Amino acid sequence: MPATPAQLGYSMPAEWAPHRGTWLSWPHKEASWPGKFEPVPGIFARMVQLLSEAEEVHINVSGPEMEAQARRTLLPGTRLANVHFHHFPTNDAWCRDHGPVFVQRHTPRGVEQAIVDWGYNAWGDKYPPYDLDDVIPSRVGTEFGLPVFHPGIVMEGGSIDVNGAGTLLTTEACLLNPNRNPHLSKGQIEQYLEDYLGVRHTLWLGDGIEGDDTDGHVDDLTRFVDPTTVVTVVEEDPADTNFEPLQENLKRLGSMKDQDGQPLRVVTLPMPSRLEYEGQRLPASYANFYIGNSVVLLPTYDVRRDGEAIETLQRLFPTRRVVGIDCTDLVWGLGAFHCVSQQWPAP
Repeated sequence: MPATPAQLGYSMPAEWAPHRGTWLSWPHKEASWPGKFEPVPGIFARMVQLLSEAEEVHINVSGPEMEAQARRTLLPGTRLANVHFHHFPTNDAWCRDHGPVFVQRHTPRGVEQAIVDWGYNAWGDKYPPYDLDDVIPSRVGTEFGLPVFHPGIVMEGGSIDVNGAGTLLTTEACLLNPNRNPHLSKGQIEQYLEDYLGVRHTLWLGDGIEGDDTDGHVDDLTRFVDPTTVVTVVEEDPADTNFEPLQENLKRLGSMKDQDGQPLRVVTLPMPSRLEYEGQRLPASYANFYIGNSVVLLPTYDVRRDGEAIETLQRLFPTRRVVGIDCTDLVWGLGAFHCVSQQWPAP
């Protein structure tokens, strides 16, 4: 049996660790935002503008034509020297789930990086085809000469969150769903996470929020913001469908401990008011923020509650600027900033 990444000393850094850059897949599949695609590239352009101030931004495009189209969309003030296009065609824009998951190890020669290429099946074969998305991590590895590990099971980046110290958060609703890896037990899945991401301790939440077509990704629920602190969304209205599952997750977090046996510090975030489009509940959540080198990109949806979410995250990230950006159009695709981004740690 070949050695696993963990046996070789690799582990996945936390999202707030210094980045070399951020990976995005430029949006092009209009069916993901039916009737509402037009504003989406502009939202990506705002992300690129803000992130490029302090890190590289690597963007997957289908080829020269899409690259030219994307470049025309970029905003004044974008640091173009930090923006890099790669002619890696994709089926869709959800780079958190199909993009490269980076792990690294410290050696006498310095920091060495590798990529974990999980299997990708578009959240349980919901949106075929996904063949182009599935090979993105290996294409990135080839481009940059990085080793690529293939666990051989389905896993999405949005279904996990790590504290960089040995603990991982996930949900039973997603990872135990029979449309992912029905042949694996809970214990076997934990072993894969330990072997390929270098974690030692897995914490399981329960169900996700209404409207989430990923079957309960943790990045819409609960996120590490430092090695011992999580933020978790709560719904105040007992009549809302999200009230009970989010209360259950909050209860679980209250009894959870980190890899060293210490209780987690739990900070709550509000949920935005119910957001619908064409009669469909959308998975709008303030937990779907993305942590860049100098900014935290926060999806906003609700003038009554956006301010509380911004203030809470600003307290938790005092060295970064929390920027709220209206995502009422982006979330029609059933995801927001964290769903479309994947961090590349600094070596």
